[in-house]
Amino acid sequence: MLEAVLDGANESKRRGKGDVVSVSKNIFIPLTNLCRDRCAYCTFAKQPEDPEAKTYTLDEVVDAVRGGVSAGCIEALMCLGDKPEKAYKSHRDFLAERGMTRTAEYLVQACEVAFEAGMLPHTNAGILSSDDMVELRRSNASMGLMLESTSQRLRGSGGAHYYAPDKDPDVRIRMHEEAGDLAIPFTSGLLLGIGENAGERVDTLLVIAALAERFEHIQEVIVQPFHAKPETPMRDVPSLSDEEVAGWVAMARLILGPDMNVQAPPNLAPNVLELLLRSGLNDWGGVSPITIDFINPEAPWPKLIELKRRTEAAGQKLVERLPVYPDMLLHRPEFFEPAVREDALRRVDETGYVRSRKPGPYVEAA
Repeated sequence: MLEAVLDGANESKRRGKGDVVSVSKNIFIPLTNLCRDRCAYCTFAKQPEDPEAKTYTLDEVVDAVRGGVSAGCIEALMCLGDKPEKAYKSHRDFLAERGMTRTAEYLVQACEVAFEAGMLPHTNAGILSSDDMVELRRSNASMGLMLESTSQRLRGSGGAHYYAPDKDPDVRIRMHEEAGDLAIPFTSGLLLGIGENAGERVDTLLVIAALAERFEHIQEVIVQPFHAKPETPMRDVPSLSDEEVAGWVAMARLILGPDMNVQAPPNLAPNVLELLLRSGLNDWGGVSPITIDFINPEAPWPKLIELKRRTEAAGQKLVERLPVYPDMLLHRPEFFEPAVREDALRRVDETGYVRSRKPGPYVEAA
C-alpha cells in the first residue's frame, strides 16, 4: 500500500513541479523564546528566570542579518513565542522601556530593520491580529502559522495543547482566513505524532486545502514529524516511523494537489531523504549554513552541498528559492507591498528562483 501511495504522490508532484526541489538559504532569528503557551512537546519556550531565556535587541537582529548576508542567506526567519507579555512582567517591562505594550509591535520593528539590512523576513510568530499582519506585510515577503492539527481533543486535559490557548484550532484557522483576506503569501502545516489520529490528520489537510482554494494565499504546506525531547511531558511518546512520515507527506501531496508546494524538513529525517524525495515533496524548507534550528536544536541542518548531492542522486534538481515561491512572486503582484516585491525580483532570474551566485569564502553553494 505504501508503495502505491508514494508512486501516486510522486507522479502528482512531477505533473505540477517537474524534477525541481527547492530550498531557502536562511538564518533563524528567535526574537524571543518567552511564550505564554505550554505545549507538552516544546523545548523552545523558556521561563524568564531560565539562563537560556533571551529576547534579541534590535542591534542583535541587525548583527544576525549582516552575518546572514555575508553567508549568502536571503530569508530571515522570525520565530518567537506567543504573546509573552500576557504572562511575564519582566517582558512587559522590556517592551515598556521601548514605548510598546505588545510583542507584535516589537516584531514589526525587528522585521523592518532586517529588511533594511538586506534580507527578506518571513514571520512565524504564532497568533497575530489582522492589524499586526497589515503592519508586518510592509517588510515581510511571507508569513506563516502551522495549523498543526484540527483536533480539539488535543486541547483537553492531558492533551498536547491543554496549556496552550493559542493552539486552539478555531483560532488558528481564523488567522489563516484573515491572512487570506489580506492577500499574504502564507505557510501552513501539519504536525505529526502529537496525539492526533489518522482521521484528524486527513481532516487537517482537507481544511488547509479548502483554505488554499478559497483564498489562493497558501503557498506551502509543511509536513513535520514530532520527535520527543527530554524534560518535556511528552518525552516518552514514540516517534512515527520514517515510512509513516513519508506516507503522510504523500497524503499531503495527493490531497493538496500537484500545484501546492509540499515541504518536509530534512534535518528531522536525515537518514531517509531519498524516501522523502519519492513521497511527492518539492521543497526542503529553510536550511541555514550559520544558525541552528532553534525549535529542534538536537537536529542539525544538512550541509547544502550534501543536500544537493543526495537530491540530484535521486534524479531531481535542487534550486534555491526566496521565502516566496516563483508563481506567486512573478504572477500575483497583489500579494506584496511594492517595495518588498521589487527587492525580491532583483534577486531572481526569469524562472523566479534565486539567480546563480558564485560561492565566496563565506558562502556555501547550494
